Amino acid sequence: MPVLLLLLAAGVFAYFLWRSRHSGLTRDCRWRQDKSHGIWRCSFCGAEITALDQPLRCLKARDA
Repeated sequence: MPVLLLLLAAGVFAYFLWRSRHSGLTRDCRWRQDKSHGIWRCSFCGAEITALDQPLRCLKARDA
């Protein structure tokens, strides 16, 4: 049983480590989809992008 708990803890840690490295979103990124215009807009910085899926990168640096 303790081995399973250690494996579970290691798996959760590995998942969070993987997600932090594969997502360039900052804490301030809050993407909202505007379906009438077909764009995604960040409610924090105002960046806009045309995409089908929610963006995975912060575009604040690109707009600046």
